[in-house]
Amino acid sequence: MTILRLLENIRTPFGEQFFQLLTYFGEELLVIVVICSLYWCFNKKAAYRIGLIYFTAGLTVQVLKITFRIPRPWVLDSDFKAVESAIPAATGYSFPSGHTQSGTCLYAPLAAQTKKIWIKILCVLAFLLIGFSRMYLGVHTPKDVLVSMGLSLLFTWIIFHFEEQLLGDTAHAGRIAAALAVFSCAVCTYAFLLWKGNVIDLKYVTDCFKASGAGLGFALGLYLEKTYLNFTVKDLSGMKKLCRIIIGLVTAITLKTLLKLLGEDMLLVQMLSYFLLVVWVIFLYPYLFTAKERQHLKTTSHKSI
Repeated sequence: MTILRLLENIRTPFGEQFFQLLTYFGEELLVIVVICSLYWCFNKKAAYRIGLIYFTAGLTVQVLKITFRIPRPWVLDSDFKAVESAIPAATGYSFPSGHTQSGTCLYAPLAAQTKKIWIKILCVLAFLLIGFSRMYLGVHTPKDVLVSMGLSLLFTWIIFHFEEQLLGDTAHAGRIAAALAVFSCAVCTYAFLLWKGNVIDLKYVTDCFKASGAGLGFALGLYLEKTYLNFTVKDLSGMKKLCRIIIGLVTAITLKTLLKLLGEDMLLVQMLSYFLLVVWVIFLYPYLFTAKERQHLKTTSHKSI
């Protein structure tokens, strides 16, 4: 808390707005948009790397949160004040930092795979500043940030170092999909048991079920795409890429909104929502636009005959 109090004493209105803006770069929505854009239009392999890092690290962070159950800084010390605008997004337990995990899982892989030094520097600065912003805003302690960042960097190193064994051929994809599915089921079961034992509240279980649904969706989508589809990212015009991204994201948002009508507070609905969203991104949407491309090629060939 000593470092957080030092930062509290040097806060300024500009600093609060600046670091509040920076923290948005670690939001779940931005990470998903980047993964979708890469996957559908630019670099499928890079998207798979980021997705596997993001979902595995995210599940691990949820396990640590409900295991250690460390309150937020202003709960630990009632005299400490966090920046008011940052509190609504600071849900769940404090340790480890979810925003830091999201930001590091996005920007560390981007830094690792680019050859341009200036992009590497920007990406490293991005996840470092996201972590610092969580402390400046008073919603996380240095321990929350450093453990989350270290964990995310560890997963990044593992995925890059063992990429061929994890994402190489179809057989490897089947094994990693099965492992991720088992891990996802274990996380939601663990959270459910803690809730039933009156150890944690329902809102913390909900976060675990969302992460588990996303993990299961990634596992199934990875297996189906590698086994039955294995689409390639072709050269498209800028307008076609933009249209593909917009249509895919709008459909995903619509699907999520419709699923909310089934019961937003129901654990299985939350889990199903994230499961279907990720399956849509990884398999269903690519299946639709590749089917359309195949039909177009077939029509063109018939006309030429």
